[in-house]
Amino acid sequence: MSGANPRVDALLAQASRWREECALLRAIALASGLTEDIKWGQPCYVHEGRNIVLIHGFKDYCAMLFFKGALLTDPEGMLVMQTGNVQSARQARFTGAAQIARRRAALTACIAEAIEVERKGLTVARRETGDFAVPEEFQAALARLPALRSAFDALTPGRQRAYLLHFAGAKQSATRAARVENCIPPILDGLGLKDR
Repeated sequence: MSGANPRVDALLAQASRWREECALLRAIALASGLTEDIKWGQPCYVHEGRNIVLIHGFKDYCAMLFFKGALLTDPEGMLVMQTGNVQSARQARFTGAAQIARRRAALTACIAEAIEVERKGLTVARRETGDFAVPEEFQAALARLPALRSAFDALTPGRQRAYLLHFAGAKQSATRAARVENCIPPILDGLGLKDR
């Protein structure tokens, strides 16, 4: 395969699931003229240093993730959001090699469009921190501790969003409250969720 990276060869050779499917997705990405690398432990395809697509496998499906998939026209409607919190990336999901073979032309078109999005320097409009829900348990802590409000407001927007998503990710109020209490000290110290 022209442009194949031997590190990706080794990575895919170790795969216990989705080996054939990932090989097909890889061939499509390489045929599009992308440079192959490994990022986040997965085969990643870049154009002029910009991430275009990533191939990854999950329990129930394998996928080609388009980093700026939200900007693609996707005429066949095959791109989906992984979760409601994903702002830019979209996945094309597959459960078999035959599905990939049927979608080869659509995937190739999406890759070409994704390269053009990068060439034009287009970016996805990010949701503002204020657009994210603030769980009641965190609102109560902010009201109780004015220093917490000041410290939280001083965090970068990305750190604020990470905390809000972490708190909101718990289904039960008691778990949300425990998460809030555990995060008060690092917030007061000006640290992000992953900085501790």
